[in-house]
Amino acid sequence: MTLDKESLCRAVFLDRDGVLIEEKHYLHRVEDVRVLPGVPEALKRLQKAGFLLIVITNQSGVGRGYYTMNEVNQIHDHLLNEFKREGVGIRRIYVAPEAPGQPSRGRKPSPQFLLDARDEFGIELARSFMIGDKRSDLECGVRAGVQDSILVKTGYGAETAGKLTPELGNVLVVQDLTAGAEAILSR
Repeated sequence: MTLDKESLCRAVFLDRDGVLIEEKHYLHRVEDVRVLPGVPEALKRLQKAGFLLIVITNQSGVGRGYYTMNEVNQIHDHLLNEFKREGVGIRRIYVAPEAPGQPSRGRKPSPQFLLDARDEFGIELARSFMIGDKRSDLECGVRAGVQDSILVKTGYGAETAGKLTPELGNVLVVQDLTAGAEAILSR
């Protein structure tokens, strides 16, 4: 099925830990989930502007045997409910549960989940954005051909910002998701 350009959607692809919620080493308990300040409002603004919101997350703790996919799914159910209460609809959460070095179809920096979302939802990647706090998030967006990869300084972002290299191209570095949303909406 081919879609004409007018019928294609735009999306914002978001990393989970350090972007939407506080970074916690191998988070696996719902009671430890803390949504970062300003996140629901930023997501609402993006959604209102017509962007689909899609989460792409590596969860290597599953592959390492630290926690289960059931625990990951419980966290995601909790997050989806929290965002829904705020009027935010996350369209889909893609999870790569493999540890580094294990064969994986979608583990970032692979762009596979963005390509899957493109096909599933009719997304025009060249008019979409990837927001993350690690180099692998940025590389994922670049490899998928998004308009811009955006690095937030929350989570591991401040550390990552000091290690950016030219082959990633122009990466927009912002303070947090609120500033990221503002940058997208001002384009």
